[in-house]
Formats: sequence, structure tokens, C-alpha cells
Amino acid sequence: MLPKDFPDHHDAELVLRLYELRRDPVMRESRTAINRTFWPTSLDDVLAVGKSDHPLNAAFRQVSTYWEMAYGMVRHGVLHADFMLDSNSEGLLLYARVAPFLAEYRKTSPRAFRNAEWVATQTEIGRDLAAHYGARVQQTLASRK
Repeated sequence: MLPKDFPDHHDAELVLRLYELRRDPVMRESRTAINRTFWPTSLDDVLAVGKSDHPLNAAFRQVSTYWEMAYGMVRHGVLHADFMLDSNSEGLLLYARVAPFLAEYRKTSPRAFRNAEWVATQTEIGRDLAAHYGARVQQTLASRK
């Protein structure tokens, strides 16, 4: 399916629904936990969060699959990319954190972050946002040393 040329009321309805889902208390808690504390510096950090005994495992699974679902709607032409990314770019921050390790990570999780990567590389606004978040991640990691 080709990407949509223009957003319509269906896009608005889906974006509002995605926002409602992000407001769920468990989802909000998971997003907060990931955004505040998941700063991988190695493939081992990414692999560790995927293990069921890791304290961030449930949050990581919930947040990463939420964004993969949302970005899948863009990738498959259900949602207009620019319209969606105007208010839903947080998933690209998570993508920017795992991107340096993604090729190796995919040896254990072959489909990981496929939709986020597509948005980050195949849409103009996604490329801009991914570059912004990538720089922000590098800056934060440097300040944590």
C-alpha cells in the first residue's frame, strides 16, 4: 500500500485513539520508566532488558510494541506519516537508543523495531526526528559518563 498523500478524518480518529492509549495508567508508567532509565550503552544492555527477570522487561515490551504498532500504521499506509509524527514521535526516541545495536539485536529478534526504522529512514519528518533524537541520546549518554 502506498503512503497517504493527505491526512483525513480517519487519521485524526486514529491519532486521538493512540493518544488515549498512551494515557492508560500502566502505559504511562511504562513510558516513564523507559524514558527515564533505559539508556543502553551496549548490545548487552538491550539484550538484558529483553529477559523476563529484568526490572524494565514488562515496560520495554509494552512501550516498544506500542510504538511498533503505531508506526506500522504509517508504514502500511493506514496513517499519514507527517500528521501522525506531528504528535507521536516519542517512539523514535526509543528507536534512537537501540539503533546503534539494532543489527546485532536482530540476530536474536529479527523483526525488532522494523516499523520504527522504516519511519526513521523512509519519511522526511521521521529522518529529521531520528537525527534529533539520536543527537539527544548521544548528548545524554556523554553527560552520564
